[in-house]
Amino acid sequence: MADTLLAILLVTTSAKEANLVYQWPANPESLPRLSRPHPEHTSSLIQFDNVWRASNYGDAAEPSELRPRTQISESEYAWKRTQSVRDRSSSMTRSSSHPPSGRSSPTQDLDSTTTEDGYSALFGYSSSFLAGLLCPQRSMCHQKCELLVDDLAFIGHPVCDDTDGKWRFRPENSGVGARGRETRSPVSDTEESPDRVAQQNAPSNSTWLQTFNFVIVLDLPHPSSSTSGNYLKYIEIVYEQITFMMTAVLFQEQVLHNFVEEECDTLGSLKDSCMAKGEPFSNFMTQALEVSSIAPAMKALYEAIKSSSMAYVTINNIPLELQVPPFLDQILYSEDDDLHQPEDEEWQSWGPGMAFGWKLPALAPWKSVLLLDDSLNLRTPHVDGDDHNLIEGLVKFMEIAAVTLSLADMATLLDWDLESQLFPTVRWLVQHRRAKVVDIVHTGLKTLFILPPKLPAPVRQLSEDFQREFAQQPVSSLPEILSAISTSSGTHFFDVVVQSKALIPSYQNVISWMLKRDLLVTLHLRVRIVATKELKLRVKHRIEKARAKKANKGRSKLFQEVDTDYSSSGMTWLSLSPKAAHAYSRRHTSTESERSRAEVDDQEELEEEEQEWDSGWDTNDDDLTSSIIKDPSRATPLQRQWLSAMSEGKDALIAKRFDHINQYFDGKRTDDEILYRAEISRKQLRQLLHHYDEYLQTFLHPS
Repeated sequence: MADTLLAILLVTTSAKEANLVYQWPANPESLPRLSRPHPEHTSSLIQFDNVWRASNYGDAAEPSELRPRTQISESEYAWKRTQSVRDRSSSMTRSSSHPPSGRSSPTQDLDSTTTEDGYSALFGYSSSFLAGLLCPQRSMCHQKCELLVDDLAFIGHPVCDDTDGKWRFRPENSGVGARGRETRSPVSDTEESPDRVAQQNAPSNSTWLQTFNFVIVLDLPHPSSSTSGNYLKYIEIVYEQITFMMTAVLFQEQVLHNFVEEECDTLGSLKDSCMAKGEPFSNFMTQALEVSSIAPAMKALYEAIKSSSMAYVTINNIPLELQVPPFLDQILYSEDDDLHQPEDEEWQSWGPGMAFGWKLPALAPWKSVLLLDDSLNLRTPHVDGDDHNLIEGLVKFMEIAAVTLSLADMATLLDWDLESQLFPTVRWLVQHRRAKVVDIVHTGLKTLFILPPKLPAPVRQLSEDFQREFAQQPVSSLPEILSAISTSSGTHFFDVVVQSKALIPSYQNVISWMLKRDLLVTLHLRVRIVATKELKLRVKHRIEKARAKKANKGRSKLFQEVDTDYSSSGMTWLSLSPKAAHAYSRRHTSTESERSRAEVDDQEELEEEEQEWDSGWDTNDDDLTSSIIKDPSRATPLQRQWLSAMSEGKDALIAKRFDHINQYFDGKRTDDEILYRAEISRKQLRQLLHHYDEYLQTFLHPS
């Protein structure tokens, strides 16, 4: 949003007119539009049909000549807003200035056109004209308002008084607004308090204010630009995080204390005074910061959004913390819109409010948390009243939080439930930018790090900050540390930088300092299972041997049954009477039928077993070359035979452990996740990797 935010406005309407009460900055300007390049006509080598000429290069060259073009000013090809290039004196009708209160007051004509434009125009339009557009009729208030004018997007939530001129809280039931959208009231998310009920019975005494709208103005990307991605989602997040929150507080204070009208009276009187004295518009903007509380709040909010930081503002002694997701602008890029998060439960644990524009690592039990702020700052007045219930738990959490402990370990030490207590605490800290989720750092600093592709600041500036922080510590300089990490190959931080156990406490602070500034990227061990050629041949020979044994056993059984039938016939056919011969024939036919059915059943059973043996033995597996088992947790029967054959000759305890955890050797799970899910120690994992080294492929990769 730092790239698209143009201005923040507060507009009002009275019975007489609409007014732009205050804006920040003083003279906002929209970004220049894209312009298409024109071909150079000074060279005879450039033709409009170069593609056709290249495809017919072998043909006889045809004479060509450039036709002279009428000299046209390039400025006429540039995209311009309709009124921005015209004299405002002729395009706008100036009327006498009125204060936001709607009370008429005479003003003097100013000598400077520029000075008057600062008071009466914005983005090339009349201020009263924009204010009228942004304060709609009463039926369109108390809901989201999106207004697109040329390349500008105005996002607001206009609110108004009741028909009797009194400001009251609206009922908490939500209706259906325009285009089927739900009508959302700024106070619909909070429970009614006794003070609010009493205030509804005694509404504020407003003398002229009918409607006000707190508006965010954004630059609308050009449709042909690469930054014209999911702009609707972009606007929705800005509305929910900034516009709606500010409007809710302003509406509450207007109902309870007539705050907005009093602020508008103050700013209106100041504007009239500055215009009467002929002072420039910049003087009014500066003086407004001293006499009003809305003006400095708008300025602080604008600067915080532009710097992608948290905005700490105060509205009538009510502290607020407002922010937009730090990577919200990435939504505008179609190729990296950050809209589709993984469906794993570790990602979903962040909740829908932090699903877009945050680029957060998975909130998982094997992760750790790095505190960016201390517990003292939690007692500042900027902590919301609803969050005071968390303060005691947060202070207790911060006392034991360390990057050397996993979130699961912290939950155990605090005797907290991981899902219902610890995760909400971490979410609160991350959302308020007081902590960040990181990977666990080994207590002995035996963790592998690499440098990020791009440093967040110049090395000189980082080195100066590092020197001020660790001037009294026996540690190397920041350039030396960065050089040692960048030149190391698969060596952990202790061997590369520390090299002494006595320096571990000092370098733990160094690592925390570097992680806060995104100067380190943690590498994790990942494991894949490789079915070697020798293993496949051994399993195949064993399968073929089992098949042959099964077939021989079936044939031997069949021959035995035939011999038994012939030997059991103890009478001669000729000695039988006709009746006895007929009975014997029927009994013999029945025996042959049963034997035939048994043979069919045996054959079907053999075919089913062969089919089971053959499942998975196709395309990639029948070439008998080494291959990777992509997903051991969903291994085919043949792949299970390979996994079983890998444990032949191994210790029974090691083989049992391998059979239990090989499902995590898919190359996607980190070593920390494997240790947590398998409930084994790092030493046991190293022992397992050593025994199955010939069948495992290990590699290092960031999380």
